[in-house]
Amino acid sequence: MPDKVTLRALQRMKDEGRKIVGVVAWDYQIARIVDRAGVDLVSVGDTVGVNLWGHSHPFEVTMDEMVVVARAVRRGVERALVSVDFPFGPLQQGTADAVRAAVRFVKEAGVDLVKLDAAADFPDAVEAITRAGIPVFAQFGITPQTALRYGVEYRAVPSSADQVPVAMLDAMVAEAKRLEEAGAVLLNFTNSGPVVGAAVARAVSVPVIGGFGGGPWLDGRMRMAHAAIGYAASSLDDPPETYANVARITLDAITAYAADVRAARQVAGGVPVPPAT
Repeated sequence: MPDKVTLRALQRMKDEGRKIVGVVAWDYQIARIVDRAGVDLVSVGDTVGVNLWGHSHPFEVTMDEMVVVARAVRRGVERALVSVDFPFGPLQQGTADAVRAAVRFVKEAGVDLVKLDAAADFPDAVEAITRAGIPVFAQFGITPQTALRYGVEYRAVPSSADQVPVAMLDAMVAEAKRLEEAGAVLLNFTNSGPVVGAAVARAVSVPVIGGFGGGPWLDGRMRMAHAAIGYAASSLDDPPETYANVARITLDAITAYAADVRAARQVAGGVPVPPAT
C-alpha cells in the first residue's frame, strides 16, 4: 500500500497539477474498498440520511448519527485522509458549539479533518476550530445548506442549471479567499461550473475540489461511492451512467437466492446441507 496521505501531500498535488481523488463513503466495507483503490480523501457526508436511510433532506441527520457513521468509515480506512461533515446545527449555533462538535469528531471518530458547509458565513468558527488543531475542509457554492439562499430547491441530484452563475465570480473568489484566510486547508466548491470554478482554483493557494457540479477545472473531484457504483434502487429502472450497476447485480443475486430456497437447493456460500436420504 502506498504511503499514507497527508494534507501536505494534497497541497503538493495542487502545486504540481496532479488531481486529488475524493469519494464519499458511509460504511466500513465501502471504506475499505475505496481505500484499497488508492483514493486520496474519504469524506463521510451528511447526505447519508438521504441516500442510505431514506430521509427527505440532509438536515434530518443528527450529530450522534454522524459520529457512528464516521467511526465505521475510519475503521475501514488506513491510507486516505478521512473527513466528516458537520450536520446542520453545531455551526449555526455558534463558535463554541462548532469547536465542541469538531473535538468530538476527532476524539470519538478519529477523523483527520472536519467539513463545514456554508463555512464562509462563520469565519470565526473556522478560525477557532483551526486554533484547536483540527483542520477544516470548507464547503461553499450552491450546497444543501445554502441552496435556498440562491433560490434553488434542494434535490439529491442537481442539474447543470444549478451551477453558480458567472455573474457571481467575484463573490465566489472573495468567499474562497475569506475561507483560506480563516485557516481552511481544503475547499469544496459545490456546483462550481467551468468558469467560476477555474477562477476560484487559481485565486487561492489551497486545493479546491468539487462534488456536485465539479469538473476538471478544479484541483480534484468528489463522488459518492454509492453513486459511482450504481448502488441505489433507482438504478434498477433507470440505468445510470456509472462505473457499475450494483443494484442490478444485487437484484439478480437475491432473486437467484430466493429461487434456491424455494426449490430446497443448497444456497451459494451457505452451510453445506447433506442430501436427503
